[in-house]
Amino acid sequence: MGQVAPHQPVLRILAAFSRYEAALDWARVQAVAAWGPIALESDRFPFVETDYYQRTMGDQLLKTFFAFEQRIDPAELVDAKLASNDWEEAYCQAADLPESRPLNLDPGYISPAKLVLATTKDRDHRLYLDRGIYAEVTLHFKGGVWTSRDWTYPDYKRPDFQTFFTRCREYLRRG
Repeated sequence: MGQVAPHQPVLRILAAFSRYEAALDWARVQAVAAWGPIALESDRFPFVETDYYQRTMGDQLLKTFFAFEQRIDPAELVDAKLASNDWEEAYCQAADLPESRPLNLDPGYISPAKLVLATTKDRDHRLYLDRGIYAEVTLHFKGGVWTSRDWTYPDYKRPDFQTFFTRCREYLRRG
């Protein structure tokens, strides 16, 4: 029989994208207020891999990532996704912009072995966590590189994104 043991702490990340720099700045402030200081922050990358979000978010989207100093229990992912959904709604109401979704927030975490994202959408490769939240292993780390899955979002396959995720993984491993 296997022995039950607590999971090692993971590095909380938040992906934020919008066509508005002010929305990304606002998301950063909300996340820091809730989750503490940011350890690592990516560039603001052009989000060009798909036009899936154009109808609700507009065009010329930018995407950025935040990684937080405080390591967490991966079970906190459910609360993080529920909070980020609330923040999206609050920004939409306060900003009074023409898009129905001017800000998109995707929390997740990085462990030494994988990058996990939370979602509200069920698919065959996602596991139900709690309170309407699912999780997927978007990337896994093998042989010193990030490796995608059939379902990995196209932008998460980008070398510049993966360079940032490697920095996050190294930060986590340094403890």
